Parts: sequence; C-alpha cells; structure tokens
Amino acid sequence: MTRIQQRGLYFEELQTGAIYVHSPGRTLGEADNTLFSTLTMNPQSLHLDAAASASTEFGERLVNSMMTLSVMVGLSVPQLTQGTTVANLGFGAISFPAPVLAGDTIYAETEVVSKRDSRSRPANGIVVLVHRARNQRGVLVAQAERTALMLRLPAGEGAGGEPAGPDAG
Repeated sequence: MTRIQQRGLYFEELQTGAIYVHSPGRTLGEADNTLFSTLTMNPQSLHLDAAASASTEFGERLVNSMMTLSVMVGLSVPQLTQGTTVANLGFGAISFPAPVLAGDTIYAETEVVSKRDSRSRPANGIVVLVHRARNQRGVLVAQAERTALMLRLPAGEGAGGEPAGPDAG
C-alpha cells in the first residue's frame, strides 16, 4: 500500500512568481481574540473592552493584529512549509490596511518573491515570501514579507517526494 504523508514544499519545488492559495480559511471569533490578547499580555482596550471600543471609529473591538499576522502565516504552513522549513529568518514590510472584526473569516495566499542558495548552509535555500490575507469580502486585511530558510530535496528524491530517475525506486 502506498503511503503519502502531507508536507510542505522543498526549496527546489517552490516556484518564483507563483502565488499559492491556501485553504481552508479561518473564522476569527471573539473568544479567539480575547485568548490571544491575554496570552500575549496585550491589554489594549481595542481588543478587550467592548464599551470603550464602541466609542471608537470602528464601533467595536478589533481582532489583535498580531493574531491576524499569526493566522495568516499559519494558513500557509500545510501547503508550503510543514516539515520543510528550517527557520524563519525575519519578517518585514508588515501592514494591516483594514481591520479584522470578530466573525470575519480570513483567507491567505503566498507569493514566492525570490529564492537563492544559502551561502553558509549548502543543504538549505533562502526564500522570500509575501503572505496576504483577505477577509470574506475580499478586502486585503494583512500583508507581510517573510524570509525563510528552507530544506532542499533529500538526495535521491524528485519533485513531489518521488524517487529521482526512471530506475530509482
């Protein structure tokens, strides 16, 4: 019986210029926002105080933007980096152009902006990704550039985890 294990993509399998659309989306609830904000020691009234938030321009609590960032990146993991990333090297150019409210569903996509060999780690490659999240109405709510150190394909494996070559199996 053939066994296929879910994993992300290795360095060689990531296509520069490609946009990977992740599924499913994630609906963010009020309890998610409260738990995330309190676990991360962020007592901002905009996230926790319904009465105070009602008097803001938004009229209600906002989902913590760090939660939005975390979920956006997390939505990409099964398709791109599960078991194939070594480490995040950094994040940059993070923006939140529109608020996320409790009950919103966010959907993510990732564009591979560039790839290069690692000069210090020949078994790895460095990939620059741009993650984008949109709500259920298609409004861009978050974007972040991420640089990741990725594993290369294991010796003897072709794309998709198949043994390399016609007689390699």
